[in-house]
Amino acid sequence: MFGFLIDKKSDVPQLLTDQFTAEETRLSLANNALLFRVARQALPALLLGAAVMFGGAAKADDAVQLSVTMKDRVFDPAELHAPPGKQIVIHVKNLNSIVTEFESSELHFEKILPVGSEGVVYVRPQQPGRYNFFDDFHHETQGVLVVQ
Repeated sequence: MFGFLIDKKSDVPQLLTDQFTAEETRLSLANNALLFRVARQALPALLLGAAVMFGGAAKADDAVQLSVTMKDRVFDPAELHAPPGKQIVIHVKNLNSIVTEFESSELHFEKILPVGSEGVVYVRPQQPGRYNFFDDFHHETQGVLVVQ
């Protein structure tokens, strides 16, 4: 039976001949095959985890942070501004005396906010344009996100 032995003191693999029994060689090869199967299956998950940890952190840092307050059924400010192509994070605070629903059909989000609460809405990068948002429970409460 032939195989390779890697001596930790040597940089060159050494050719094995008859140093191990056939059973020891078979077990060694089976263990190596198992190790490679596990590594091959675990590698994509490890790479994905690293991408999420390091790539996601960079994106969150690049996101445009905006804030809006809802009070007396009015948005303050009523117009938000963001550059195109950047993720947008909107921090919203409900100072109304009733529950509100911060929503935008165009931006694909909705967030119910109990009295006195705060919430965060994440918006994907947008093309230049004007995007309406509103309180779905009180349609007279309107605002706009201007991307330019």
